[in-house]
Amino acid sequence: MYNQNRSKRFSSSGFSRNNNQRPSYGGFRGNRAPTKMRGEKIDESKFVKKSCNQPPVQEVRIENTFLSFNFCPMLSRNLASRNYATPTPIQDQSIKPILEGRDLIGLANTGTGKTAAFLLPLIEKCFADRSKKVLIIAPTRELAQQIDEEFRKFSSGMGLYSAICVGGTPIGRQISILQRRPNFVIGTPGRLKDLEDRKVIDFSIFRFVVLDEIDRMLDMGFVGEITRVLSQMPSERQSLFFSATLPPKIKILVNQFLLNPVTIQVSTGDTAKNVDQDIVRVCDDQKFDRLKELLITDQLRKVLIFSETKRGVEKLAGDLVRDGFKADSIHGNKRQTQRQKALLQFKQNELQILVATDVAARGLDINNVTHVINYTLPQTYDDYIHRIGRTGRGDKKGFALTFVR
Repeated sequence: MYNQNRSKRFSSSGFSRNNNQRPSYGGFRGNRAPTKMRGEKIDESKFVKKSCNQPPVQEVRIENTFLSFNFCPMLSRNLASRNYATPTPIQDQSIKPILEGRDLIGLANTGTGKTAAFLLPLIEKCFADRSKKVLIIAPTRELAQQIDEEFRKFSSGMGLYSAICVGGTPIGRQISILQRRPNFVIGTPGRLKDLEDRKVIDFSIFRFVVLDEIDRMLDMGFVGEITRVLSQMPSERQSLFFSATLPPKIKILVNQFLLNPVTIQVSTGDTAKNVDQDIVRVCDDQKFDRLKELLITDQLRKVLIFSETKRGVEKLAGDLVRDGFKADSIHGNKRQTQRQKALLQFKQNELQILVATDVAARGLDINNVTHVINYTLPQTYDDYIHRIGRTGRGDKKGFALTFVR
């Protein structure tokens, strides 16, 4: 446990979520599952784990290089320019089945390279036949934006185009881009529903569909909406489901919509092996002062703080800025341009602290986050795992601190 004598080793910042109001993920505004109250009671001992005490992970043998996939010269050039030589395990095992046209279920922890695992073979297919269309659905605006950024880098100079369709940004511009019939449409469920209602998107034209972080979308109550989208797509299509877990609701969709899928599982355990986890025990009236004590130390150079509500996130970020910290916030009530600006500044190290709701807990790939601080407890242990997965990525060591009473 973190005690007063150890406080000078760390600093951080936090995310927030509301006990009776789920964060806005840019999802469908139709019939949703009932709002989830405080989830499971999590044993505090699960928040304490030294990185060196992680059980050894069996090394996964990589069978391929990127040259083995025989991508077209332009895609191979783009990979080489980004120093892509050896695929990650999920890429190594997924790319060939996707190139072969197989439906696929990809199960892998955060930070394992899932985005490239589906983007690269789909870019290859669309470059060979520009009439093909890909629909990618993600739970959050930030993840959709990140997928689009990766698509643009991988497909540079190949004459392939994308439309990103997310809430919080003008819908008119998105309608204009869709009318140009881009090869890839990347969106969140809510904005895709808005566009369908306006009759500017037709799901029957897509021959490929990717559901990224599908467990999160189903947890948000979108099983009915996802079922409707898949039902409108042609029967002759390729469906790719990517997820960290395989709950019963996903199995129902798999049985209904996937044809003889190949399942790839490269999960390596509950938490990143490089994350040193500990708790900070503190009374509520001393919580903010304790946080500041941590944040002024040299080790906490780039900190994500998770809190429970949108209002709490905004207040915490404002209080930190008032007290001289370089901080900003992202949550569902902020405009997309504001969220993108804060995220970009954090990525570029113009901010030390980013305070957010769980909108940032999944999928985002931010380099060199030194610490994740759970200023309030997550609803579930699964949420905790995804929060702390923002640090300790690759071969870097990270730290996760959880405030408890």
